Amino acid sequence: MAIRTLAARTLAAVLAFLNAAPALAGKAEDTLVYASDTEPENVSPYHNSAREGVILARNVWDTLIYRDPATGQYRPMLATAWTWVDDTTLDLTIREGVTFHNGDALTPNDVAFTFNYVLTPEARTVTKQNVAWMKATEVVDARTVRIHLKAPFPAAFEYLSGPMPIFPAAYFSKVGLDGFARAPVGTGPYRITAVQTGRGVKMERFANYWPGSPLGTPKIGRLEFRVIPDGDSRMAELLTGGVDWIWRVPSDQADQLRTAPNVEVLNSETMRVGFLQFDTLGRAMANSPLKDARVRQAISHAIDRTAMVDNLVRGGARVMNAACFIEQFGCTDAGVTRYSYDPAKARALLKEAGYPDGFEIDLGAYREREYAEAVIGYLRAVGIRVRLNYLRYAALRDLIRSGKVSIAFQTWGSFSVNDVSAFDGVYFKGGEEDLTRDPETIALLQAGDGSTDPALRKAKYAEALARIAGQAYALPMFSYSTNYAFTDALAFTAQPDEVPRFYAAQWK
Repeated sequence: MAIRTLAARTLAAVLAFLNAAPALAGKAEDTLVYASDTEPENVSPYHNSAREGVILARNVWDTLIYRDPATGQYRPMLATAWTWVDDTTLDLTIREGVTFHNGDALTPNDVAFTFNYVLTPEARTVTKQNVAWMKATEVVDARTVRIHLKAPFPAAFEYLSGPMPIFPAAYFSKVGLDGFARAPVGTGPYRITAVQTGRGVKMERFANYWPGSPLGTPKIGRLEFRVIPDGDSRMAELLTGGVDWIWRVPSDQADQLRTAPNVEVLNSETMRVGFLQFDTLGRAMANSPLKDARVRQAISHAIDRTAMVDNLVRGGARVMNAACFIEQFGCTDAGVTRYSYDPAKARALLKEAGYPDGFEIDLGAYREREYAEAVIGYLRAVGIRVRLNYLRYAALRDLIRSGKVSIAFQTWGSFSVNDVSAFDGVYFKGGEEDLTRDPETIALLQAGDGSTDPALRKAKYAEALARIAGQAYALPMFSYSTNYAFTDALAFTAQPDEVPRFYAAQWK
């Protein structure tokens, strides 16, 4: 198995440069520069599903409800109170005294506009699962909105506290989505001052951020997000003071960075799960072998997920057997089929399915290329010859939705929503990214999503997860353990939900 390793001479050269470099600029200029490899396709939170977009959203936009990451409790944010009128009607009181970054005052009309807009086809909301549980939102009076649900949805607060920020109605209506993407406006602790396509986003502390926010007052004056696709370049920028914070650092590089001066390395398991998604409908190629469950099961037995965790992912990562993050509500691996590493069984299943000599197939991936290459190596060992199609996330997602990818190496962080609906609702409930469209699985997930009985929800989800695993509709691989590396002048704490809270960071 090939494991990506940075050449020792490269690190030595960077360290030599560092010894002659000036002091880190971030603290001196009160600007935290953070870098990642991916640029969101659109800065608008409802119009991208990249983790980098989620990070921007949490620092620039507020939501109606706040979920405390330490306790899991829901607390007031833009809504000061809420009441269930009945199982499908939710009233929320909207906070007074909140100002958008452009000076507009927050009103219930902004809330109703946002939620009604993202439900429309013309909105082109990227992850419809996040909002599809709503039917409509109306203004009740000067301080109250009423959300009408399509059916009971106990996970509503998880979504209202996560991927559902509020837009300024008048401004958005004036500039449209394209204008909003170029000059976004929110109510959050930071305001965006520049969107630079291909380069990143600049932000500054919002001077009129509302007092009493559970996020507190940001300690750092400016944030700058930089897009640096190459991992070695990101590391070099960190070591030479060009950036203050990077993440998704490969384990071998993280080990080397721990020996570097002025750098701290932090490892943390996240809610993100890597998984192989199979085109069980056979849309991507004629006479697709993946239509046969035995082939999908063979692939699942061919991959040594434990070795990948131990040698590639490392840190706090764990093998996942159910198609969800194990600590999400409703996620369980009890009763699911477990695919041990067994190449002999894989070859036997392929022979039984009529492929004794294997076959050729494509695999799409968009991050951690070394993980995809390891999977390809395992499959080659049992006779499956794989062509890697390595793309940017948005491009791969579009190919998956159009049925042009046979096997996709996917990762999903559930928008940090701590409910199994945020994972399986996206990939197995009949939506654009469901490559199976299995009526039985869809019905089980719908029953789990719509019940107000927690025990019944768990039971239905358990049935769905067991079916997904038994039919090998997808192969859960492992949770992601992320290595963060940052200047030792920065006080930063990681959270399992994979949301770097820069508004809570500060200089030492």
